[in-house]
Amino acid sequence: MIEEESISVIIPTYNESGNLKELIPLIKAEKDPKILEIIVVDAQSSDQTKQVAENFGVKFFHSERRSRAYQMNLGARHAIGSIFYFVHADTRPIKGFAQDIYKNFLNSKLAGCYRYSFDKTQFLLKINAWFTRFNGIFAGGGDQTLYITRSLFEKLEGFNEKYTIMEDFELIRRIRKISSFHIIPKEVIVSARKYEDNGWLRVQFANLLAFTLFLLNSNPKSIKSLYCILLKKQNT
Repeated sequence: MIEEESISVIIPTYNESGNLKELIPLIKAEKDPKILEIIVVDAQSSDQTKQVAENFGVKFFHSERRSRAYQMNLGARHAIGSIFYFVHADTRPIKGFAQDIYKNFLNSKLAGCYRYSFDKTQFLLKINAWFTRFNGIFAGGGDQTLYITRSLFEKLEGFNEKYTIMEDFELIRRIRKISSFHIIPKEVIVSARKYEDNGWLRVQFANLLAFTLFLLNSNPKSIKSLYCILLKKQNT
């Protein structure tokens, strides 16, 4: 049974036990009755992700595929909230996020995200973060988190599971065709681990190439393959 005016937080994971130990308590600390449930959808992790999730008493589901699009769709199918909030395990939501999302919902803003800042203070990362305030074609990457009403999500038939990368941008592109997309002018905190593992310039090049190929409607598998070649650790 669907609970009206409630939020289901959905977290796709793969070997994220350390991050879950920080993220889940942060969400639970909100103590907001609108946060109905926390759902972890795991892609067969080899670490303690399952145990951590179960120890915190959140809902846990196994995914047959290591694909955020597939995992988030699976989480949505099991969710009973009327609003979905998709959060990457290495992102830290802002305090009061449930109220932000609910306020937007009341104002008929049915889908959106936050700006972000990194957990490191390097100048180049600050430049990246600064651009997340703009609601253009680059807006809405998964690191910015994503909220969307169940009704809109189901109307769009969820994430396109052909995309194992760029799935968030692909969904937002479809959102914009039938609704509006909004950026909440507050910042979630994002891990800089991908930049630390690969270097800022290499990540920028990989991101730009992936986005260009996406805009050219290239084969999703080809985009993913090139991205994996360029980056030794993708966290996707």
